[in-house]
Amino acid sequence: MAGEAMDKALEQLDQAVTAVMSAAAQAPEAASAATGGAIDPFVFRLAIFVLSIFVGYYVVWSVTPALHTPLMAVTNAISSVIVVGALLAVGVSASGFATGFGFIALVLVSVNIFGGFLVTSRMLAMYKKKDR
Repeated sequence: MAGEAMDKALEQLDQAVTAVMSAAAQAPEAASAATGGAIDPFVFRLAIFVLSIFVGYYVVWSVTPALHTPLMAVTNAISSVIVVGALLAVGVSASGFATGFGFIALVLVSVNIFGGFLVTSRMLAMYKKKDR
């Protein structure tokens, strides 16, 4: 009984994720069609990217110092997901272009993860009592 409910819930979650992904993929083209072609899909995607940069900047800089360590831990977790995507791009792609960008992403994300762990360990060391 519980297994059937779990399978049904996972199936509904999969359907919801598929619906959101297809809607997100069609948003730039829909904006272009709604404006009669006045908005190029590239410009739409670029505007979303620039807005996400500003939102990310203000979110990160408004975090109190007590929450920096959990924020770094979450950043490392996100970077580890990016590693999986970069490994897929390097190993599965049929073009050299995707392989090159996947390799660059893999190197950059590895540096980010390593630096994040260093910063996190330094921040945690600040909270330890010093032995005298």
